[in-house]
Amino acid sequence: MPAPAKIVQEQIVGPTLGAESIAAGAKSFAISFAVIFVLMLVYYNTGGWVANIALILNLLFTVGILASLGATLTMPGIAGLVLTIGMAVDTNVIIFERIKDELSHGRSYQDAVKHGYQRSLAPVLDGHITSLLTAIILFYFGLGPVLGFATTQIIGLLLSLFCGILVSRMITDFWTNKKRHFEYFTPLSRKIFKHANYDFVGKRKIAYVISGVVLVLGVASFFNGFDHGIDFAGGRSYTVRFDKEVNREEVRAELAKVFEAEPFVKTIGGSTHQLNITTSYRIEDQSLTVDREVSEKLFEGLKPNYPAGTTYESFLNKYVVGSQTVSPTISDDLRQGAIKATIFSIVVIFLYILLRFSKWQYSLGTIVALLHDVFVTLAVFSFLRNVVPFPLEIDQHFIAAILTVIGFSMNDTVIVFDRIREYFREGKGLDRNTTVNRAINVTLSRTIMTSFTVFLTILILFVFGGEATRGFAFAMLIGVITGTYSSIFVAAPILVDFDKNNQLSNESRVVEVKEKAPKL
Repeated sequence: MPAPAKIVQEQIVGPTLGAESIAAGAKSFAISFAVIFVLMLVYYNTGGWVANIALILNLLFTVGILASLGATLTMPGIAGLVLTIGMAVDTNVIIFERIKDELSHGRSYQDAVKHGYQRSLAPVLDGHITSLLTAIILFYFGLGPVLGFATTQIIGLLLSLFCGILVSRMITDFWTNKKRHFEYFTPLSRKIFKHANYDFVGKRKIAYVISGVVLVLGVASFFNGFDHGIDFAGGRSYTVRFDKEVNREEVRAELAKVFEAEPFVKTIGGSTHQLNITTSYRIEDQSLTVDREVSEKLFEGLKPNYPAGTTYESFLNKYVVGSQTVSPTISDDLRQGAIKATIFSIVVIFLYILLRFSKWQYSLGTIVALLHDVFVTLAVFSFLRNVVPFPLEIDQHFIAAILTVIGFSMNDTVIVFDRIREYFREGKGLDRNTTVNRAINVTLSRTIMTSFTVFLTILILFVFGGEATRGFAFAMLIGVITGTYSSIFVAAPILVDFDKNNQLSNESRVVEVKEKAPKL
């Protein structure tokens, strides 16, 4: 049976806009790499060279694999590479912090390295697997540019394990076998968090009040509404530039007359020299005739802002730098896919934590922390969308940011949980509150360091990455901050309040019984 092909989504990017995006992406990539490279040396002394070599190999392998797959260079792909820089050093940060911990307990460098790598393996695997799960779900449900971002993230995470564990250990062993050792302390890192002894659990009621406010704002955001991107709303979108600054409200009013409905008009890069205009006028008809009709009406509404004598053809060639068309059918599919991806991610993570830690309290703490992070981001995108000077839209890139934040927050939470479980298994007679506080304080250096490196790379992407990734980067910045907060003040305290029968403390007795059981 003959089935005619129907275009449901189309995007056209002019060479000027494309060149600007690539230049912005390359700049953010270079600056991120340089900043993280220097930071590793400043904080970890000569041990930072191990992390930097692993980082360089990670990026080279990632680019090589993408090239061999014939991947197309897109702005979300570059954003994935920038994010990979921040997350690639996470493995080494976890290992180095554990080595520093072993050295602080009086072990020799050889023993500290050996125990550091051994005891870091479980949290490193847990953290990467949870991030990998969300990336795979994003890969499955994502389309177009988001699919490229997910692909880059999956490759980067797998290579982070390979370079951070295997390559780093080979370099360290090679150096140690020559009767030498790397230094992991600098005057700066030796002082920071050395005697951290904060009562996080004791402040949990205050944190619960804050989280309650977040919950209310998150629910209220659905009533306050969001700005939906063209991916989820459907329509025709045009990026148009002008020779002089124009009044956005006047442009919207003129276009409302020709389109018989008010279009969505937003600035690009904070300047009214360039606007993005989205209209749903006759979007149900995807024919070339209607495409031309819409662009002609666009020209009719914008014509007073151009020099006299500007023709329709010159308008298209000189002033329209990009366009995108999404049919209502595909926008509905994308919206439903985004909801499924988010729910599926939370369910999968709940099950993984339940299987990995064998206690439902860990899963509950994780899910509450993740919902906390999602609600904060939703509230900001709803209530600040008319305040910030750049668009905050719910689209594919926003969903990619949410799933990436879920993975990052999970990574941080799992590190704390791993240490809590380790201390419970040691069973040194400490009460539950003291044990949880001790675990959070000991991992605080790693938590802040990892969050800081990822925050820096995302901040650089936000500032230098251009308009195409600004909303995504802003969502990630919020997610990194709230993810760090929730892993300390939400996830861990929930373990205390829901462990009524001391099931977590009893874990040490279970381990002791297993060790004493006769081997057959």
